[in-house]
Amino acid sequence: MRTRILLLTLALAGCGKPAPLEPKVGQSLPPTPYGAEQPPTAASLIDPGPQARPGRTDEILRRSAVRRPDRFDLPPD
Repeated sequence: MRTRILLLTLALAGCGKPAPLEPKVGQSLPPTPYGAEQPPTAASLIDPGPQARPGRTDEILRRSAVRRPDRFDLPPD
């Protein structure tokens, strides 16, 4: 049983692609965006931008504050 698990683990470990990504034969990368000086690379297209993955804020609420009354906060009918 251990031998099978070891062989399966080794087989799955070898499935990764170590070479850089390239477009398929006959296809090209997307066109250069307006205002860009050079076309984007495959690596830059995979990397999420700051809008796609914003930074995390770990700021903890240090003081609680009493909320002002809201005259539009009405109970449901």
